[in-house]
Amino acid sequence: MHESSQFRCPWCSGFEMYRQYHDQEWGVPVYDDRRHFEFLVLESAQSGLNWATILKKREGYANAFAGFDYREVAAYPDSMVEVLLQDAGIIRNRLKISAAINNARKVMEVQKTEGSFSDYIWHFVDGKPIQNQWRSLSEVPATTDVSDKLAKDMKKRGFKFLGSTTLYAHMQATGLVNDHLVDCFRHREVQVLAR
Repeated sequence: MHESSQFRCPWCSGFEMYRQYHDQEWGVPVYDDRRHFEFLVLESAQSGLNWATILKKREGYANAFAGFDYREVAAYPDSMVEVLLQDAGIIRNRLKISAAINNARKVMEVQKTEGSFSDYIWHFVDGKPIQNQWRSLSEVPATTDVSDKLAKDMKKRGFKFLGSTTLYAHMQATGLVNDHLVDCFRHREVQVLAR
């Protein structure tokens, strides 16, 4: 574990789970379709809420969505939406739950045409993480041209509840973009993890 005295992106202060997420996961390049699906589910659920709320319910989401195995989730019958609406471990929003099941099916469709969802999403950044050099949180955008293009393409493919802002958050979380502030100790650590 890193010393608490090291500089971190200010958004992760507040509680230990948030700091661990920042220190160990956020911005680390993800090439695994199951992990991408996990973040799609969590970020879509986060829409309109704060990320801390979702992190606290992450285990509940893993239980509700078959450990984020998109193949299993894709096979959920429509009646599963009603079951999940009773699950206090997740955000009980019909549209978000339906979107997660729909998006599991769409991930599998992308795999058929692109080989993997990871290959598909990484091609939007030419296979290499965008290395930003932000000095303050106020510089970090909510969307970019890349997230706009990605959102448009995913919408065309039938994905739901994944607009440009949500997908930019996905890009940040899964390392397609390094948005750690330059003074944050993780900026350099994440930079060297790129393939």
